[in-house]
Amino acid sequence: MTDHTNADTLRTPIVAVLGHVDHGKTSLLDTIRGSAVSEGEAGAITQHIGATDIPLDTISGMAGELIDPTDFDLPGLLFIDTPGHHSFSTLRARGGALADIAVLVVDVNDGFQPQTEEAIDILRRTGTPFVVAANKVDTTPGWNPQEGEPIQRSLEAQSERAEAMLNENLYEIIGQLSDAGFSADLYWRVQDFQKNIGVVPLSALTGEGVPDLLTVLMGLSQRFMKEEMAIDVEGPGEGTVLEVKDERGFGATIDTVVYDGVIRNGDTIVVGGQNEPIVTEIRALLQPRPLEEIRTEKQFEKVAAVGAAAGVKIAAPDLDQAMAGAPVRVVRDRPLEDVIEEVKAELAEIEVETADNGVVVKADTLGSLEAMANALREAEVPILRAEVGDIAPRDIAVAETANQDEHKAILGFNVDLLANAESDLENADVKLFTNDVIYQLIEDYETYVEEKQRAQQETVLDKVVRPSRFRILPDHTFRQNNPAVVGVEIISGTLQNNRNVGLFEGNEFERVGQLSGIQKQGDDVDEARAGERVSIAIDGPTVGRDIEEGDTLWTEVPEKHAKILEQELKEEITADEREALAAYLDTKRKRDPFWGK
Repeated sequence: MTDHTNADTLRTPIVAVLGHVDHGKTSLLDTIRGSAVSEGEAGAITQHIGATDIPLDTISGMAGELIDPTDFDLPGLLFIDTPGHHSFSTLRARGGALADIAVLVVDVNDGFQPQTEEAIDILRRTGTPFVVAANKVDTTPGWNPQEGEPIQRSLEAQSERAEAMLNENLYEIIGQLSDAGFSADLYWRVQDFQKNIGVVPLSALTGEGVPDLLTVLMGLSQRFMKEEMAIDVEGPGEGTVLEVKDERGFGATIDTVVYDGVIRNGDTIVVGGQNEPIVTEIRALLQPRPLEEIRTEKQFEKVAAVGAAAGVKIAAPDLDQAMAGAPVRVVRDRPLEDVIEEVKAELAEIEVETADNGVVVKADTLGSLEAMANALREAEVPILRAEVGDIAPRDIAVAETANQDEHKAILGFNVDLLANAESDLENADVKLFTNDVIYQLIEDYETYVEEKQRAQQETVLDKVVRPSRFRILPDHTFRQNNPAVVGVEIISGTLQNNRNVGLFEGNEFERVGQLSGIQKQGDDVDEARAGERVSIAIDGPTVGRDIEEGDTLWTEVPEKHAKILEQELKEEITADEREALAAYLDTKRKRDPFWGK
């Protein structure tokens, strides 16, 4: 157990660092670690699994005069290394976000990018307090770097021009935050951090502004989260799975962040699994060796117990079905059934509503699966099956059973296609979409569906009989019958060859024959448009007996085609075709009101 003398029951706040892929998330964490190490206390900073614990003394050493350690009774900060992507920020702890506080890293030159928007969305949904790190201030033209200094001291060393350019970029970011519904300002101007988001200009490269970031994080945690940091130091441990990993000699292990109580070697734990909660006994608790020993063969050392907040690797049997984002609970002096129910209840909150048909969704963690499901619900895309994990052969088999072609799709967020599923995918009629930006993934799918529908409509349109209304011109009978050849003018619609034509006697349609040719200025054509004059050959009628010069004739539209045109393809046909269709339907419906409905 770590010695919490001055903070008897207060745990370390958990800090998640999120942001767009190349805006400097990793380098910021490295800088914070690096400066902590260079404070000459390599032993003080402990590497956890998936997390870095920086004690208060080290932080106050780095922040210099910005922090008076006696103001704080929190033990320090635990920075979580978000696996792969910020999807981590949707990892949960008891219905809320696992992170107590977040740092949103934004490149000061680049402003908000798709993943920034997405991270903001998640922070808004989970209500997680956050600070914005406006990174890469050192790339401002003419910048004069002040290694590791607080940002205001660094600003004093800049030319007016450099400072003006930086301010312009900073205000751009403040504006983007405001567009996203957050009132924000440079952190030293913020009076109330509960109402306003503080923006900290910094450089992960030169360390400028990093002291300020740590100060703001400590201050925020101390002021607004003290109650939440109060934990039962000796109680049964609770945590969240970060990642499931195979380790040589241990099999499947879970990298876990413990946010309450204590986990001990030998404890019986319940872990959220893909089908059922997993009940198992801890065989080993592993943490990285101290920084100076990291070169040794064995990268982990076994520990007897871990108290919150901490990252630890748990080795235990039967963990291969565990899920990233799932709860971990120590059973200790409670009925096992109760703990299993607790885990089930927590997982049920994340249950995704599935339909009888829809797409297959795979995501890297429960949190991102939940975020995907929310986004798909908003886009009105039904889900057939949603699971955590890489894309396996059975996902392809399930996707293939979808009733509609556009649902034969798999949407994978931040997951891989397993090698044994590659050939299945090639041979299956299933479309795979993968991306690590949720809304990009959904946009790609929606574009695909739109294109598919358009292509379907175009094929349908090719086969559908188009409506037309045309008039036999006076003095334009070139042949009376077998076939009758007359000159006509198309009033509205499209006259297509080989269609049946007829005329209305009152409200009764009478077929007079079938077109066997259309000629325009002596050339054979397949169709004629509204306004054109052409000569047509009609098999069947005799001019002067069945049809007369001056008659208005119509293309006969079969009822099924009229229904498709009116209900599905109305937007795809021209205005004059719509007009011809409407007139045709009106006349037909005077006799039978339900015709073509």
